[in-house]
Parts: sequence; C-alpha cells; structure tokens
Amino acid sequence: MVDRVLAWEQAQADTLLADVFGYHALQVGWDALQGLRSNRMPHRWLAQPEFEPQALEATANQEAAEPAHLHFDSRAWPWPADSLDLVVLPHVLERSADPHACLREVARVLIPEGQVLITGLNPLSFWGWQYDHAQRHQKDKSAHLIGYRRLRDWLRLLGFEVQVSRFAGWTPALRSERWMQRLDGLDAWGERWWPILGGVYLILATKRVPGGRLLDGRRWRTVRSPAATAVPLARSDSPIGPQSASKDIS
Repeated sequence: MVDRVLAWEQAQADTLLADVFGYHALQVGWDALQGLRSNRMPHRWLAQPEFEPQALEATANQEAAEPAHLHFDSRAWPWPADSLDLVVLPHVLERSADPHACLREVARVLIPEGQVLITGLNPLSFWGWQYDHAQRHQKDKSAHLIGYRRLRDWLRLLGFEVQVSRFAGWTPALRSERWMQRLDGLDAWGERWWPILGGVYLILATKRVPGGRLLDGRRWRTVRSPAATAVPLARSDSPIGPQSASKDIS
C-alpha cells in the first residue's frame, strides 16, 4: 500500500507543482516523496521534523532519498513571517503532536498568495480503518488521522482558499499486490460514486490576504465633506442659556 500511495502522490505533486512560481519552497518530512522535483524555484529545501528521528528508507524500486537539509520542530518553524512561496506537507499534520500549531506556522511563513500542498490518510476509508486498527495494537499512538472536511475548515479559518481536492485508493489495503490488482475495479467505481471515501486525499490551498479597496478619484471628490456643511448659528441678539426671572424694581 505504501508504494501505491507514494506513486500516486508523486504523480500528483509533479503535475500540480510544476508551474508554481516563486523563490523559496519547502517540503517537510517523508523524504521518500520528492515533492519538489518538478518545481523550478531556485531555493528548495527538505526539512526533517521532530517525529522522524531517522531518515526513511527508500524502497527497492525508488531512487535514493535526498538527505534533509535541516531538522526542526513542526510546531515552531525557524523561518520569518511571509518568507516562503510553497510548502509541501506529505502526511505531516496527522503525525505532528500539535497539527493546529503546525498549520498556523504554515500560514505565518507563507507569503500572500503562497500555496501549500497537504496529503493525508482518510479516516473514512478502508485504509484509514485498517490504519486505526493497526495503531490500537502498537504502543506508539502518536499519529491521529484528520478528516478531509475537518482539514478544509481549519484552512478556511486561517484564510486559505482550497484550489484542488483529490482522492485515491478505494481498494482494501492487502498484503498481496496480486489481490489488490484484482480489486482495481473498485477504484473506478469509487472515483465515480463515492470519491470522498478514498484512502488518501490531497489538498492544494492558497493563502489569501484581504486588501484595501481603491476608490475612484472622481467619486470621492464628489462626496460632500462634513466640514463644508452649513451649520446653523444662533442669533447674536437671542439669549443663550437658561433665563432667570426678571426682578421688579420699584
């Protein structure tokens, strides 16, 4: 199953990120995925988060994984605000100890109109159910799957606009690749009838920053200024303030 997920995500990243322009791009975690290989930005980094103490081993059918350029905590990024043009998070949020803090850091370091690519296992799928079932029998339960709709809500709250949403993997995760190939017909059915139940999802979102509104010079000149409005004045011969009763002098 890992090889299938890697092949699908690699193909999606090569297609979606090839025309994303800028100067600084970053991929966090899972060095087996070369998410930035098709991108043409001059500065591209691979960062290893705290939950990956050792580099992941490359599979037999894959090229040697690129070594990480730096190690950092996914909850506190060392980059200044508005400094990155593209961030790739392959299965990072589901493994981070604080996915909210990690996503807030992404929103902080991305420039306006910067983009983030996120992938994750879908808890509403065969793969997600099997992953949760396997996690119950392991001591390490640090990974928590995040649903697709839940992640979309988080992104909207942080000012992101989702541009692309894709799913893959509707067949059960079996150990035998031969049996999985026999069930490949489920992928065609799932993609057409229940796409949201795919085993893995991908989201490409853009950071939106609301700007000011430009007014036409001819319009604001025609607006009447409050200072030019005529204000009624009291007559000089009229008494001002409360009047006292007249005294009779005799």
